[in-house]
Amino acid sequence: MKLFNYSELTATDIQKLVQRNVDPANEIRSVVEEVITNVQQHGDNALIDYAQKFDKVSLSKLYLDKAELEELATAITDEQKAALETAYNNIYKFHQTQLKTEDKVETMPGVTCWRELRPIEKVGLYIPGGSAVLPSTFLMLGIPARIAGCHEIVICSPPQKSGKVNAFIAYVALLLGIDKIYLAGGAQAVAAMAYGTESITKVDKIFGPGNQFVTKAKTIIQSTTTTAIDMPAGPSEVLVLADDTAIPAYIAADLLAQAEHGIDSQSVLVCTSVAIAEAALAEIEKQLPVLPRAEIAKLALDNSYIVVTSSLAEAMDFSNKYAPEHLILATNSWEQITGSIINAGSVFLGNLTPESAGDYASGTNHTLPTSSYARAYSGVSVDSFVKKITFQYITREGIQNIGHTVEVLAEMEGLHAHRNAISIRSNN
Repeated sequence: MKLFNYSELTATDIQKLVQRNVDPANEIRSVVEEVITNVQQHGDNALIDYAQKFDKVSLSKLYLDKAELEELATAITDEQKAALETAYNNIYKFHQTQLKTEDKVETMPGVTCWRELRPIEKVGLYIPGGSAVLPSTFLMLGIPARIAGCHEIVICSPPQKSGKVNAFIAYVALLLGIDKIYLAGGAQAVAAMAYGTESITKVDKIFGPGNQFVTKAKTIIQSTTTTAIDMPAGPSEVLVLADDTAIPAYIAADLLAQAEHGIDSQSVLVCTSVAIAEAALAEIEKQLPVLPRAEIAKLALDNSYIVVTSSLAEAMDFSNKYAPEHLILATNSWEQITGSIINAGSVFLGNLTPESAGDYASGTNHTLPTSSYARAYSGVSVDSFVKKITFQYITREGIQNIGHTVEVLAEMEGLHAHRNAISIRSNN
């Protein structure tokens, strides 16, 4: 990991540091556009071809039905079932509180306005299944979709070498009441859900994280079709903000936990002294060799870095510029600085709150904005799966009270039919 001193960085240096997952030559875009076009034109056949090309699997059909999912789930041990069920319950409990009925507001006598929630009818959930299979992501997307009441939930996940999905994915499907999983991954899965194929229903909104190809597909789809996306959630990242009350072994564990996601993940340490940085690096050297995904983590760390600042305030300033997906405040003074957080997807407070807890089972959602999108996006929630429709009702008293104001404003804008729509009611 490269080490930088914050006081020596120029604004240009910082801008370069916080920039990630760029595609300057449009190489990723070119590949993804070709995939999207192929799926749009050839539907299921394109998906079968891509399963052979990318996943090295020959598929006789594009989905697993309920009976097949039930059979796969029998491989789950009781201990694994209990862990998945605890995570399910915690995530459900946290997200259920987000489904709220809003109060009606009388803005003036006789004029009442309010909003009501309606579920998005058809949603598509992309569950990654490449180098790491993520049943936790299935929980994070499926639970709020169920709570919201979405009428149709389409699931796409890459096929394993067996031509099936992982047993954990199958068990989560049963927990969620999902009867079918489509065997499609990558940009082709996103295209299938956006345009529809012979087997896969066209959806109204696509959810789920993925690599740079999945992220690029989602951004292209959002700008070229009527299908929306949750956010541009690409390769994962963490920023650990630490002072001398942090525990180096914990810092190293958190940085490595992020790095093992994939070679394009990023782990950033922002700390208040070189001593903390050196201690954390020494711990990384101890912990890295024993990890099964050590080679992946090492490559991710090669593209990661450390920034040394003179204070927590300075560290927070850099963090807000970086706008991390995950922000860990490895300090006993976290209560003093949380108010300074402007840009972050999800925040983990103190030395005993690792990102892993939120990734799996504390209850918060782990589908979060990456690549600085935390400046403008929130993580997935029940709100992501609903629309909020405004209503208003005006009585005879209300039309008299609001009428003149609307007539004046319509006159100001030269829209006389707008004025007349009020006048004709006010005068009768």
